[in-house]
Amino acid sequence: MFVQRIRTANQRLYGIMKPMHFLDTQDFSKPELLEMMKMIRLLKTADKAGACPPLLEGASLGMIFEEPSTRTRVSFEVAMTKLGGHALYLKPGEIHLGVRESLSDTANVLERMVDVIEARTLKHETVVGLAKDADVPVINGLTDYNHPTQVLCDVFTMTEHLPEGKRMEDLSVVFVGDATNVCNSLAAICTQMGMRFTHVAPAKYQLTEVVRKLARTNCEVSGGSLTVTENVGEAVSDADFIYTDLWWWVGQEDEIPERRDTFMPDYQVNASLVKKAPAHCKVMHCLPASRGVEATDEVLDSPQSIIFDQAENRLHTEKGLLVWFVYPRLERASEETRRKHEETITAFFQQQS
Repeated sequence: MFVQRIRTANQRLYGIMKPMHFLDTQDFSKPELLEMMKMIRLLKTADKAGACPPLLEGASLGMIFEEPSTRTRVSFEVAMTKLGGHALYLKPGEIHLGVRESLSDTANVLERMVDVIEARTLKHETVVGLAKDADVPVINGLTDYNHPTQVLCDVFTMTEHLPEGKRMEDLSVVFVGDATNVCNSLAAICTQMGMRFTHVAPAKYQLTEVVRKLARTNCEVSGGSLTVTENVGEAVSDADFIYTDLWWWVGQEDEIPERRDTFMPDYQVNASLVKKAPAHCKVMHCLPASRGVEATDEVLDSPQSIIFDQAENRLHTEKGLLVWFVYPRLERASEETRRKHEETITAFFQQQS
């Protein structure tokens, strides 16, 4: 009954049956993603005016982190606070999460205590398992496969830096470097939105066939395009945005020498590479950056860099996602009901004195 009430509320507010969780942008249509970005923009505007509405007053967010993060943790915790709610930081050693307690039991306990769960997990299967058994929204804060909150933020940031005369659908986004979880997600959302997405990397480190197939399917619907190549200069020649990320991730430490030798210097985002792009081209990085490795300080700190706009927009993106998924579910008591319960509890204490 409880889940059915929530679904009914979602239908009433949005007119459509919406997915309960935010695990992958592929679970949503282009119009839905655009609506989310409208929500992000509204909340950012309100926040800049010092008037962020406390839409989630009294709500709680459980934040599960299997690995540390600056942007994901701070953005979610501050977002929940600005919206009037409360966030709890949960890390291995503090909760059992599939070790001394099953994922199902963890999900079933948390859903009784919090209104939404954010999970940053080493394995994608973990966040999927939590969502399978949780009757509150689960938001994917990053897995080894994807990073949907980051790329929703990235596309929103791109819309704030559109080249003159271009629409979002006209954009050319070039990702230089390893096919990371961010690259996977960016290939998905850019092709969903009808953009031209190019991944440029040595053959061994290019997008998997699974991700390519997904992106090509998106293109058939959206009119976007996917290109995968090793030719860096050609790839960036018409880029509106050059995006890069770390060349290695958790668990790949043994591969660092080989990866560094393979990517350096041709796939480093440096001044020489950026000069091959149009003058209006912006540089993006999800951070943290290994400065002097995948990108140089000269580029990351240049006027063309919008990496800190991206970082700030994680906050506004999380606010938008929290409101989008949690606000329709909150059951708010009427003033009459509040007063009734307050009087009952007050009367109890009066009887004890």
